[in-house]
Amino acid sequence: MDKVKITLQYLMPKHLISRLVGKVAAAKLGFISHALISLFIKAYKINMQEARFEKASDYASFNEFFTRPLKDGIRPLDTASEVITQPVDGKVSQLGDIVAGQLVQAKNHDYSLQSLLGGKAETAEPFLGGKFATIYLAPKDYHRIHMPVTGTLREMIYVPGELFSVNPLTAENVPDLFARNERVVTLFDTEFGPMALVLVGATIVASIETVWAGTVTPPAGKDVFSWQYPETGLNSVTLEKGAEMGRFKLGSTVILAFPHNKVDFLPEQQPGSVTRMGEPFATMLSE
Repeated sequence: MDKVKITLQYLMPKHLISRLVGKVAAAKLGFISHALISLFIKAYKINMQEARFEKASDYASFNEFFTRPLKDGIRPLDTASEVITQPVDGKVSQLGDIVAGQLVQAKNHDYSLQSLLGGKAETAEPFLGGKFATIYLAPKDYHRIHMPVTGTLREMIYVPGELFSVNPLTAENVPDLFARNERVVTLFDTEFGPMALVLVGATIVASIETVWAGTVTPPAGKDVFSWQYPETGLNSVTLEKGAEMGRFKLGSTVILAFPHNKVDFLPEQQPGSVTRMGEPFATMLSE
């Protein structure tokens, strides 16, 4: 059955299905939207007591529900200066060292950091020999992405690609999954040096947004596109630790990359660990 599921993903028109689902999710359909939201809450056992608005009828569309804000204070932020916090609610898929420019996707599957970040060697070079973490957001999770550390944006890269599912089954069976799916790469300057935060699209992920650019995709492109941002001035973007930086409309995966010998993950962070936005994830290493 697993082989059938993977084969169907290769054959199905993933972009078309995703965009159609996106239109339905964005539509304000009254009681139909409320019914879909109620079914989703029940199916995935979503804890709506954490949400700022707890009832299905509080949301005009499925997308409004899916990107729902949380109540103030529900995710306390660790403000210690040396602590790098978890950027999302989810579960760690993989984390560890970037070895020979490769990241671990799953058992027996590695993939290229350079490909993940858009294909340029100079983009990947600062992270060679560094650390990475991949966090999977399940449908039940809070789907806003927050800064794990204060950073100044210097580049955003849109990378076109497939829209395979990013669940564990697919990660274990589709080679180069995260480097072949559509994604938005963001590169920040931080206190410890550069940081890459990659938002990876997936089947029925109808939209990837950032707080400074709005919707980046759709529409899907055919070429890699990049935007440069100044360090200071009118168009500069600096986001504080814990600030929202983007969101998924329907779920996906976030990948972090850090330079060599600059950060270390906390010992309790392992594949399978649950993440909660704002909790400690890693620490900056002193010079």
